[in-house]
Amino acid sequence: MPIPSLPHLSRSLALAAVLLTGSIHAIAAEQPAPASHSWRDARQLVLVVTDGWDATTGTLQRYEIRDGRWQAVATAAAISVGRNGAAWGLGLHPEQSQGPQKQEGDGRAPAGVFALGEAFGYAAKADTAMPYRAMQATSYCIDVPDSPLYNRIIDTRDEGKDAAKGSTEPMRLDLHNNGDVRYREGLVIGHNPNATPRAGSCIFAHLWRTPGEPTAGCTAMAAGTMDDVLAWLRPDARPVFVLLPRAEYARLTREWQLPETAP
Repeated sequence: MPIPSLPHLSRSLALAAVLLTGSIHAIAAEQPAPASHSWRDARQLVLVVTDGWDATTGTLQRYEIRDGRWQAVATAAAISVGRNGAAWGLGLHPEQSQGPQKQEGDGRAPAGVFALGEAFGYAAKADTAMPYRAMQATSYCIDVPDSPLYNRIIDTRDEGKDAAKGSTEPMRLDLHNNGDVRYREGLVIGHNPNATPRAGSCIFAHLWRTPGEPTAGCTAMAAGTMDDVLAWLRPDARPVFVLLPRAEYARLTREWQLPETAP
């Protein structure tokens, strides 16, 4: 076989390089990179996983970004969610059309990815770096869909007594419900930040009265678990709260860049 001339050899090598590059691009097209997401700057993550849409209990695990990946910082703890399970909420995640959708009064905890808001409680202060608001006998979270204050915690000393008319969420449950401890410590979960009417309101992480007791739509836990979460959270780490049924977690782990293994 004759030895090809140098120009011919150069053209052949260039063509091979083009074909090889095209093959690499084809492989990349078959395995797309994870989509960018609005919580890409988060460095702390509170993950709640349940066994299905109708499950009322699950586990909570805390993660931090270390060496470029999510790593667990504690053992998993038991939690409870809504009395009817979970449903897709409105948060940082893209809209999801498959599965139940959160509505006011449905007894389901919102699923998805959510910003974590202020901490709150009965005491004047708390052991946390998160912004903290001490609740008063006049503090209410407005769960009345037609109210202009829907999905906001208010003080009737500022807004007037009529502002809380019809609300079922006094924030000092101990004073309004015979010593109820559930809101002694808590965190606001950023569901429905635009206060879309009837899409669900007043979603918190809070204490449970008895282990495993389901909620009206919040995530409840033992006091020790809550103390650990509050002490660990840092606002500069832009923490997020993620709640997903296990099958949805498996489906979305890569796309949403979640921890590789659920608790």
